[in-house]
Amino acid sequence: MNPTERQELAGLLPGPATPVLSSDRMTLLEAHLMQEITKEAEAPAATPDPADAGHRPPRRLRRAVVLVAVPVTAAAVLATVLTVGGGDGPAGPATDSEAVALLDRIATVTAAKGTPAVRDDQWVYTLVQGTDDLTDQGLDTFRRADWHAVDGSRDGLARTTVLSGPSGEGTTDMRLQADPNATTYRELQALPTDPGALYDKVWSATEGQGPTHEEAALEMIGSMLEGATLLPDVGATLYRAAARVPGITVVDHAEDASGRAGVGLAFGDGENRQVWVFEDKRLAYLGSDHVALLDVDVVDRVGQTPDRP
Repeated sequence: MNPTERQELAGLLPGPATPVLSSDRMTLLEAHLMQEITKEAEAPAATPDPADAGHRPPRRLRRAVVLVAVPVTAAAVLATVLTVGGGDGPAGPATDSEAVALLDRIATVTAAKGTPAVRDDQWVYTLVQGTDDLTDQGLDTFRRADWHAVDGSRDGLARTTVLSGPSGEGTTDMRLQADPNATTYRELQALPTDPGALYDKVWSATEGQGPTHEEAALEMIGSMLEGATLLPDVGATLYRAAARVPGITVVDHAEDASGRAGVGLAFGDGENRQVWVFEDKRLAYLGSDHVALLDVDVVDRVGQTPDRP
């Protein structure tokens, strides 16, 4: 079935119950990408065995949150689109030229930032905010701070604070066991900095995934944007690789999961729709409509938070 037929068929069916990839599935995709990158010889990607999936909770709960619908503006709808593919064959997915131009601007701004010196004995600290659907009980609004070893060799910590919701306010700590399948800072640092090479790796690693191959590729790229915030060259390459994947559109008035307004880049349809959100002027990555990225930095010990003015 070609992509156009698959998209038309998908429109006739009800949307799936889960808005994004499961944590186990995304972990497998990330592990598969790392395997592709570290191979000495190029070879076709193998389909991962679900039995190999880790059993720990999601690293940042990014896939356990409620999708917040953000309307596509008239500017995005009326944007000029380029059809991917040629000849007499069926038309492929469309690429929004406005989205490609925005991704190029974001990549240029990102690449101009400085890269901090990071030691293997340090920790990557991230703070995110989102909502957790408790099914019949309602929504919890939470903030979660994670500490992950730079080289992935030591156990980390997740500290979740429920801000509001049926489970009640409070803070809980959970040890994060070192996971060989999790993408570490050092592995992100080793990603190709050539957009074409990185696109090829992501495209190969997500072959056979869905709802569409394009969405799976963009979901994998999105899963690495938080960590790549500390690696400007890698971040810029991820954005330029994303520009090669058809199906992204611009959302002029988007909001991240904490309510911060900005410009968005959306992909997917219905309950599978996702939006990456960026500051309007500085184009800094704010996270997504699923989970807002409030802070990311490198610290010397677990439990330490960055010093901010």
